[in-house]
Amino acid sequence: MCNNCKSEEMVKNFKDEAIDTSLLNPVIEKYGKVKGSLINILQATQDIYGYLPLQALNYISDNTDNKKSVIYGVATFYTQFRLKPIGKYLILQCQGTACHVNGSKEVSQALCEELKILPGETTEDGMFTLEDVSCLGCCSLAPVLMINGEAYGNLTPAEAVKIIRNIRKEDLA
Repeated sequence: MCNNCKSEEMVKNFKDEAIDTSLLNPVIEKYGKVKGSLINILQATQDIYGYLPLQALNYISDNTDNKKSVIYGVATFYTQFRLKPIGKYLILQCQGTACHVNGSKEVSQALCEELKILPGETTEDGMFTLEDVSCLGCCSLAPVLMINGEAYGNLTPAEAVKIIRNIRKEDLA
C-alpha cells in the first residue's frame, strides 16, 4: 500500500471512528522528529485511546515523516498493538507451559462459555475482552489470568467464572 492509496485496506483492519486527535499533539511534539520512534508513538497512541484508531494513524502520518504504509505495517506486525477497541475489562489468559499443564485449556473453555466469546473478541456489551497470551510470568500461580493488570492464580474453571460474575455484579452496582 502506498502513502497516497485510499485507506480501503486499512478500514478493513482498523476501527474508523471520530476521535480527538489533539490528544496526540504532545506525543507528536515529543517523538515526531525522532527517527525510529514510530513504535513509541504507536504505544503512546494506544495508551491514549486504548487501541489504534484509523484516524489517529492518519494523523500520525500527516504530522511525522512516517508513511501510512509503514505505520500500518508496524501496527499490524506487532501483537502488542490493538486494532479495535477493547472492553472495560481486559482478560489475559496465560497459555504458557505451566498454565497449560495445570488446566488453562479448561479455564479458557469455561470463560468462553460464560462470556459467549472466543479469545480475541469482546462481549456485546463492551464489558470484557478475552485474549490468549504466551506467558504472564506468574508460573507459580498456574493456571493464571490477569484482568486489568491484577493476577488471579491457581484457578479452576468454576473459580474463573466466579471472578467474572463478581466483576459484572460489582460493575452493575
